[in-house]
Amino acid sequence: MPVSDINPVSKPLQAFWLAVCCTLMLVLAVLPAPATAVTVSDLYSVEVPVSGTNSSALAQGYSEGLARVFVRVSGTRDVLDLDGVQALLADAESLLLSYQVLRGSNGDNRMSMAFGAVGVNQALASVDAPVWGANRPLTLAWIAVEENGVRRLVTEDSQGQAAAWSEAFSRAARERGLPVALPPSDVAGNRELLSDIWGQFAGSVRNASDGIERDALALVRVSRSGGQWRAGWIFEGDAFSGSESSVSAGTREGVADAVINRWAEMYADRYAVAAGEVGELPQVDIVLRGVGSVADYGNATQALEEFTPVVTAGASSVTGDQLTLRVAFSGELDQLKEYMALDARFVPAEEPSQKSSTTGEEEEAAASSEQAFESLYQVLYYHWRPEPVIGNNAGE
Repeated sequence: MPVSDINPVSKPLQAFWLAVCCTLMLVLAVLPAPATAVTVSDLYSVEVPVSGTNSSALAQGYSEGLARVFVRVSGTRDVLDLDGVQALLADAESLLLSYQVLRGSNGDNRMSMAFGAVGVNQALASVDAPVWGANRPLTLAWIAVEENGVRRLVTEDSQGQAAAWSEAFSRAARERGLPVALPPSDVAGNRELLSDIWGQFAGSVRNASDGIERDALALVRVSRSGGQWRAGWIFEGDAFSGSESSVSAGTREGVADAVINRWAEMYADRYAVAAGEVGELPQVDIVLRGVGSVADYGNATQALEEFTPVVTAGASSVTGDQLTLRVAFSGELDQLKEYMALDARFVPAEEPSQKSSTTGEEEEAAASSEQAFESLYQVLYYHWRPEPVIGNNAGE
């Protein structure tokens, strides 16, 4: 579509608009691209046991599920002690998007629920709670465990007793919405590396981590002490680097929970958004690839602005043929995604992998990581298809 067809306005106004767009794209081209954070897609979904399917049992399930989501999204367990939170939990059904009661083979019931991201974020803001977005740092955890006199390295495909530790940490991370990766299984037998983790010597561990996607590196050692499990750790190569921290608990699951809880609250202290910054209108970044001209920029922006949920849409960065638009919308994010699915010009694209980034892209990502981690909603990725398909009137 030619630029002159974008809007039925006079030629002087068209020329003015074209000049503004050209200037904007030239300025934005020198800005760094947003960092690629790990998007946690199920922050607002939860599954809890319920005693039955009557209204009282379901209401209790709604409340318990929302409480877990509040902790996950705020990044702190202290959120449940804030004034006004109990009233929100009592009205949890109002924030519910969908639920399903699942019946187990042994007669127990569980309820799977999905809460609205915008509603939950605004509810937390209403009680002055922090809100931690869906784009979160990925921690590569090197965990050495000493059990019955034997030391083992916990990896992503651990076997035997190490597998139980892998599951305990993975489950705890899922519960708190914290991306945690374990090293590959091919290092499980590396005794020198195991010794360095135990001694908290980060040099060789850092070298062994080359090529593994991460935002932070943690060296963890777990041992039995006085009837308790004790876990101590240090962070390496991140702003959180410092002296060793530690927690203790009576069970494997308990100590894994304690470690992940501390990490989640540490990250949330840094990246969660204050209540006053949430605002009434949610905003999301939409990355469009294949935007190769000013006409593409104008058409894509206009297409978004014509969607009912969209209030405003404007460019926040341009890198090559990739345009990032900051979109303010009403309702829930899923509603905006449904509108985009109906327009064939927006073709869903996969989130880029940090592993495939070039050196320049990695530097740009590092430069803007703070902005990416502080974004409340997941970044949406699309390819822009300039010409509509036959039968699609969206671009005519």
